Amino acid sequence: MRQLDIFSLVGRVAIVAGGGGGIGSSLAEALAGAGAKVAVAGRTRESCEATLERVRAAGSEGLAITADMTSEADCERMVQETLEQFGRIDILVNAVGGGAGKALHAAERYPRSDWDWIMELNVRSTVLPTQAVVRTMIEQGRDGRILNISSVRASLGINAGYSAYVAAKGAINSLTRQWATEWARYGIRVNAIMPTFVDTPQVAMLLEDPAFKAGIVGRIPLGRVGETRDIVGPAIFLCSDAASFVTGQVLGIDGGLTATQ
Repeated sequence: MRQLDIFSLVGRVAIVAGGGGGIGSSLAEALAGAGAKVAVAGRTRESCEATLERVRAAGSEGLAITADMTSEADCERMVQETLEQFGRIDILVNAVGGGAGKALHAAERYPRSDWDWIMELNVRSTVLPTQAVVRTMIEQGRDGRILNISSVRASLGINAGYSAYVAAKGAINSLTRQWATEWARYGIRVNAIMPTFVDTPQVAMLLEDPAFKAGIVGRIPLGRVGETRDIVGPAIFLCSDAASFVTGQVLGIDGGLTATQ
């Protein structure tokens, strides 16, 4: 076996929850390029179908599933449709989340409505698909890999009204460690990546503001904003046999930001 074969995902089946988003679509394409068959799940059929085309262009088989990751029934259906198409599930990437800049409030007056929305969007949307997939992984009797997408805001406070968001991402990091501990007996590895600001279509307008972009870049030692290509390498590693002894870890992908704060 060639040394690089341990990074191959040939023969594996992955679900990317939130696969229609900027980060999720890039991860789906990367998993396909590494050989995995990929089920792309998300709220809108159009975005999932667009990512499915990228999966096929990368040379792999895929499936588009319209599903809401905050719905238990939808998560169960996502699992069943994937099993019906591919017969197994080896990898789950939880790429649903966000909302940080749309619910900013002073910590002492943070409204419950926005708090609950951020928690639903980031925590519930990670818990429900993971529970549904892991039950199947346990029944399969073989190892599995869960990759959560967190944020540097899980580790860094910011004086800008982000109480709910930092709490939600902190919960993702804690769940990563807890799940890794509980599910190790089944050979299921659980890890997370923790990016800083990443240039995706969803934030393109923000980055068009020179002052906004300069403020971000000025805090990052490597001197640039993150790109989706910065995330795919670590993701492939954590989902592959190359990381067979890695679980319960949260990997910062931040250009050195958390090292300096």
